[in-house]
Amino acid sequence: MKIVVIGAGAMGSIYGGYLSQNNEVYMVDSNPEIVDAINKEGLKIDEDGVTNIYHPTAVTSTEGITDVDFVILFVKSIFSKAALEGNKNIISDHTRLLTLQNGAGHEHLLMQYAPKDRVIIGTTEDNGAVLGKGHVRRGVVGKTNAGMLTEDSEGFLAKMKESFDSCGFQCKVFDNIQQLIWDKLFTNVSLSAVTGILQVDMGYIASNEYAWNMTKTLIHEAVLVAHAMGLEADEEAIVKKVQETSVNNPNGCTSIRADLRDGRRTEVDTISGAVVRAGYEYNIAVPNHEFVVNMVHAMEGRD
Repeated sequence: MKIVVIGAGAMGSIYGGYLSQNNEVYMVDSNPEIVDAINKEGLKIDEDGVTNIYHPTAVTSTEGITDVDFVILFVKSIFSKAALEGNKNIISDHTRLLTLQNGAGHEHLLMQYAPKDRVIIGTTEDNGAVLGKGHVRRGVVGKTNAGMLTEDSEGFLAKMKESFDSCGFQCKVFDNIQQLIWDKLFTNVSLSAVTGILQVDMGYIASNEYAWNMTKTLIHEAVLVAHAMGLEADEEAIVKKVQETSVNNPNGCTSIRADLRDGRRTEVDTISGAVVRAGYEYNIAVPNHEFVVNMVHAMEGRD
């Protein structure tokens, strides 16, 4: 397949590098130094103490690239709109769009650039870290979970799975991918959101009565929305899981907390904001999630 990966950070590099083994892969990044490093020295990926080199084509612009089968979006969600708008020239009437980004609701943006039956959403259990320009480390190797919002009448997901698996991924196709995405979302919209607002470690949440009450309230609202969407959500089990996550990671730092601490914009609009958006759509009141979104954005605006 002819694949364009937008974003050459840790995850974009892992997917772009591995997929280049059996596909024609272009990696797009706005940093010319990263692009030059990949094209001159190859894309270096460390795994199990070994550095392997892959050779996707890196570009700062997709001008002139045509007949693309597959676009994978791997930028931070706050940059998704700009990334798609700046590369819409490569999206033809047969191009599929895939997001494996954190959070939920990305399909609403992707469907502005491709029809619903050509949008694929999912999650990745892989993780990695940037070591230098064109050099990343692959950490935990996990499943790539994906699914469509409509019937896969052309059998594309099977082709995608075959391609991904042949390149060293473990791809799993789901009929109801939203269930999996929301299963992951519950922790982010409760535990992660509260650590960000309070600027505390993960362990503080379960140990403090008031923080824990806030967290349980956010879980309750998210469960109501999930039920309205026709998804399964056992509130008692979710509360237990979130509590265990807090207790077992006493010094853990969530991405929302780190972004607010370091003066960066967060992905709250595709985390807590996903609950707010779905709440509006299904007429479920979620005032505490609305508060979280407003509070996080207010904190982003500080000097």
